[in-house]
Amino acid sequence: MSKGYPRFIVPLVVTPLLLSAASFSLAEGNNSRYRTTQHDFGGVGLLQTPTARMAPEGSFSINANRTSPYSRYSISGQPLPWLESTIRYIAITNRKYEADRDGDQSLKDKAIDAKIRLWQESYWAPELALGFRDLGGTGLFSSEFIVANKRIYDFDFSLGVAWGYIGNRDDAGNPLSLISGSFDERTRSDDPGGTFNTSSYFSGRPGFFGGVEYQTPWDDLRIKVELDGNDYQSEPQNNNQTQDSPINVGALYSLTDGIDLTAAWERGNTAMFGITFHTNLKTASMPAKLLDPDPEVREPLPAGVNGAAVDWQNVSQRLQSNAGIKVQEISLHGDEVIVTGEQTTFRSQAKGLGRAARVLDNSLGEGRYDWYTLVYRSRGMPVSQTSINAEKLRQYELNEIDRQSMRRATANAVPSVLNDEIVYSAPLDRTDFSTGLGYTQSIGGPDNFLLYQFFLRFNAAYHFDRNKWIDGSLGLNLLNNYDEFVYDAPSQLPRVRTDVREYMTTSDVQLKHLQYTQTKQLDRDLYAMGYVGLFESMYGGIGGEVLYRPYGADWALGLDANWVRQRGYEQHLSFRDYSTFTGHLTGYLQTGFHDVLATVKLGRYLAGDYGGTLDLSRRFDNGVTIGGWATRTNVSAEEFGEGSFDKGVYMSFPFDAFFARSTTATGFVAWRPLTRDGGARLSRYYQLYDLTSDRDLDRFNEGFGSITE
Repeated sequence: MSKGYPRFIVPLVVTPLLLSAASFSLAEGNNSRYRTTQHDFGGVGLLQTPTARMAPEGSFSINANRTSPYSRYSISGQPLPWLESTIRYIAITNRKYEADRDGDQSLKDKAIDAKIRLWQESYWAPELALGFRDLGGTGLFSSEFIVANKRIYDFDFSLGVAWGYIGNRDDAGNPLSLISGSFDERTRSDDPGGTFNTSSYFSGRPGFFGGVEYQTPWDDLRIKVELDGNDYQSEPQNNNQTQDSPINVGALYSLTDGIDLTAAWERGNTAMFGITFHTNLKTASMPAKLLDPDPEVREPLPAGVNGAAVDWQNVSQRLQSNAGIKVQEISLHGDEVIVTGEQTTFRSQAKGLGRAARVLDNSLGEGRYDWYTLVYRSRGMPVSQTSINAEKLRQYELNEIDRQSMRRATANAVPSVLNDEIVYSAPLDRTDFSTGLGYTQSIGGPDNFLLYQFFLRFNAAYHFDRNKWIDGSLGLNLLNNYDEFVYDAPSQLPRVRTDVREYMTTSDVQLKHLQYTQTKQLDRDLYAMGYVGLFESMYGGIGGEVLYRPYGADWALGLDANWVRQRGYEQHLSFRDYSTFTGHLTGYLQTGFHDVLATVKLGRYLAGDYGGTLDLSRRFDNGVTIGGWATRTNVSAEEFGEGSFDKGVYMSFPFDAFFARSTTATGFVAWRPLTRDGGARLSRYYQLYDLTSDRDLDRFNEGFGSITE
């Protein structure tokens, strides 16, 4: 219990201010200078306390700060307008990691937070949010809270009530005790992590918190003052701290548009310093593509030229260099020119389509061919077909018709087989070579907070035909600290993933992947793929996949089946004794809810356990995707070990977000709290759902505005 001030001071002082704010226009709160900022634990807030404010949809921030004895590292995102999520590690620097054999690493606590907006600020009503801090697992810093915000010009006031860590000052009795005596006392969980401790939610005596953020006349500077709801006398690990004052005071300075620096005086006796890197994944603009070729300049169009008189090899080369289309075949059908190939440069189909139309216009003239059709193939499989009216595109470029009319003059369809006049067939490029930098990591283990490997990757492929190829990658170790990984996680299951150290340290030259793959379109909407070889760093074998994906539909259904054997630690051509069958029935659904894709997998995992995986992801128009997954199997929490079940979050991003040249390549990063053997899935190099992504009409529509670029 804190001393030196009356408990009723928070509602007495702050509540009238919140109520009086109703007389001011909400427009003040929507001013761009009043952007949201992060608090110490990650997420929008003041210093130690959260607020009801939500960052703009798509916001993403990386935060780090230090308040002795805690160092906090967090990633916070706004995947939906009303949902904030945060992943955090806290280093308790005066406590040691129990599993640390050398005694050099401080205790790390990992946590996931969520905050949900219940009510958006209106003329009269404040913003209102419900939040959960450290909502599962050990719950060392767990808390639940309800908080309201109202702005008065440059002042943004917050007032909240919290149970658990944020409200440890115990200002009042728990009104929920009238419902059940189970809310009287709050107990700490002895769970090893991973489960949701719902029995402790909203239990114990709550505390009040609140404060104000002042936007100074200088746009780059904000002042934060808060009344802390915690008295620091119930800290985790018996790590109680002296609090000389419940008032925390700090200042935030925006160093750049993407970097914030924070300094504060907390607990009346302790300095806090922090830094935040932030951006918006939804609205982030791509760098100017200075290295892309300009679209072909339209030449004065002569009367239409007969296709037989065209240098189609030259057209094919220009389609590749200017429109990004690697041509396989060109044919004529009445007044239609049909180009079959793969888009290798531009993420936007529409951009490639528009550029291809200019190339064909400049080659064919006007009047003989009215339609240009692109048939997109992926690994030899016909996936989609898009046709554009040549005359309508010319009119659109001259602003004679609007975008809606142009869209109506562009037709998407299932690829069809016509008795065409083939005028050009491109030879097959049988070999591909490339190099790149690879990176793997493990975060939050007892031996070192960050374990990493950087390696140089050499990639090669040989194509027997467009549907059959063999490809592989060789990794050369450059920098690696996995030799510091000495802790062996206890496991009651076959070690299908927890022996990752051996795979990272046994050899400096590693055959990462070597696989023969064959694809086929079985029917209009049915695709198949078979493969054999070394699928990933830990497993090789034989397998296959089928996918039913109706064109333009919001759903798809797939099935994969694989027999695999564990590879030798050196990652050459040897195998170990462990083998198993693994496979899943997978359903995909574009929910139509904020562009969320729901993926459900049911089947058998690498350790022989049975269960399911739920994956939810949000894809923004610029190509960035954020998502998370959770897997539950028939492996109990005790058998699984720390973490209780497999889960994690990930982000994929287009590489052209960083380069001055367009590319279809993407990067992928994932975070999982722990590497365990339960719920482990095979990491397959190719998946049919990704290979058939051009069947998603929403993606075409997202990029339609680039058709003239």
